[in-house]
Amino acid sequence: MNYRIFPISDHALTVEFGSEISVALNNSVLNLADFLDRNSFPGLIEIVPAYASLSFFYDVRIVRRNFPAFPTAFEAVKNFTENALKNLNDCVAVESRSVKIPVSFDKESALDLEYVAQTNNLSPEKVIQLFLARTYRVYMLGFLPGFSYMGEVDGQIATPRKDSPRLRVSKGSVGIAGKQTGIYSLESPGGWQIIGSTNVELFTPNEEKLTFLQAGDSVKFYRTSF
Repeated sequence: MNYRIFPISDHALTVEFGSEISVALNNSVLNLADFLDRNSFPGLIEIVPAYASLSFFYDVRIVRRNFPAFPTAFEAVKNFTENALKNLNDCVAVESRSVKIPVSFDKESALDLEYVAQTNNLSPEKVIQLFLARTYRVYMLGFLPGFSYMGEVDGQIATPRKDSPRLRVSKGSVGIAGKQTGIYSLESPGGWQIIGSTNVELFTPNEEKLTFLQAGDSVKFYRTSF
């Protein structure tokens, strides 16, 4: 397994497995995250998985107090991480949860559907068909609480972000950015190409889990009207 470990602050480090969108790399990220969830170390505060890397934050004082043999907190956490990585092959693969999400493609919701269609020399209906045909993996959450970065859309409908982001994108908007798709969990500025909307609540602060979608989920969209 190829990886590199480096500090991103005096109380955080990143484990990077690569630099591309890859299910295999993302599986390594989620397996390490799962291992750390089950085998934490004193001082660990938060784990943040991304496409091909995992960052985690720790309390320097607690780490230093519990691992005095190491010259710095970073060296202690790095050593713990390297030992964890040796055990990844023994980890049970994180199960993928299947989720179905309704999407409306009406004109009020699909603000950029025509643009995506014209850019790719397709009809709007063909864009919708290609979009709905795939099952998408949730690679990571970020940007907003519960905002899901999913991939990959069919290359025929891949469309770059807007040159100038909108100042206001409605909650529930479903967008495309390059080969990624995602759902705006809250109203926010944003530059993704909006092709539809959903009424699913993605940020769920009153539930046991703060977000409806989790990294590793498999998402299938289906057409509806609200």
